[in-house]
Amino acid sequence: MLFFISIRQAAMAALNNYQMKKVFLFLYLLFASVNIIAQSDAFLITGKVLDATTKLPLQGASVFAQNTTIGTATDQQGSFTLRLFNGGYDLIITFTGYQTVNRRITTADAVDKNIVIEVAQKEKSLEDVVIKSSNEVKDGLEKYGSFFEENFIGKTANSSQCTIKNKEVLKFYYYKKKNRLKVLATAPLEIENKALGYSIKYTLDSFTHEYTSQLSIYSGYPLFKDMQPTDEAQHAAWNSNRIKVYLGSTLHFMRSVYSKRIKEEGFEIQLLAKNNEVETAIHVVDFYGALNYSKNDSTLLVEVMPNQQNIAVLYNKAAPDSLYISQTADVARKFQLSVLTIAPEQGIGIEQNGYFFDQNDITINGYWTWQKVADVLPYDFVPQ
Repeated sequence: MLFFISIRQAAMAALNNYQMKKVFLFLYLLFASVNIIAQSDAFLITGKVLDATTKLPLQGASVFAQNTTIGTATDQQGSFTLRLFNGGYDLIITFTGYQTVNRRITTADAVDKNIVIEVAQKEKSLEDVVIKSSNEVKDGLEKYGSFFEENFIGKTANSSQCTIKNKEVLKFYYYKKKNRLKVLATAPLEIENKALGYSIKYTLDSFTHEYTSQLSIYSGYPLFKDMQPTDEAQHAAWNSNRIKVYLGSTLHFMRSVYSKRIKEEGFEIQLLAKNNEVETAIHVVDFYGALNYSKNDSTLLVEVMPNQQNIAVLYNKAAPDSLYISQTADVARKFQLSVLTIAPEQGIGIEQNGYFFDQNDITINGYWTWQKVADVLPYDFVPQ
């Protein structure tokens, strides 16, 4: 999954021009949330992982639905089986010394009982090795470690309880001419989130920060695992924290769009239009008309193609976190404000579990960018 993360200055440059109409806060009833994913609504994915050259099975390859708690390893025949809740996922296949494979799957793929996935061995050119070696910062962890964690893990209350256990696998590269920092990892990052009760195995593709534009972008493939609580009090605290993170999140919003419950779940959308370089917020009465909402009865896929590229998303049932207000100047204090920017002539496909694509065509600014890895929930999370 690719995340586009603008830091505070870039986000505020866009947000300062919004002309927002007054919104009203509604009393939120916790148990009014719709249970989007019924536990019984599941499907099986089966297949084999083979070496792309020899066509021999790869035993012990990691196969998982990224950004979920669902994963497995292939057996001696290279076979695997995954049980997934209805919806869409990025199926990730990793094996030491081989290229990572990313394959999008949906409920419709359950009819295919013989998925064959071929993975190729990694090839490193001498030129790539020389370039990386010459730009590697020898004391990179000491020099850039804290900066990386702030822009990858986050600066929220939950991030203070989130730890990377194997920081030694991080490699830092600084490109002076481009004024760019790039971070790679020689092994999956092992992250422990004691605020939400998850351990995360994060296969980091890359992290890049452009100092000129103050834009940070990272991509990778997380696999979540529930931690075992020490007692009921800790279990209750984790559940409470997860629900707090969920409400108003990207996952919550996408599920609300899918089920046509935008207003009921506490969201409002406004279209952002530019006229002579002045950006104006257009109040929307018919959310689904403005989004050009359509649902395929056969695949159950929802597609939206907004009338404007930029969409302001307001969550009215909770104010921004006090830490966010303290770290960000001139923000709305009564509602959480985020902005979705969709590439020209592109739309968003949304599955019933909240998975959306193509994420490479979407840029996010505002409140959602403040919530990074420490405040991300897996796609199979269901509010209790």
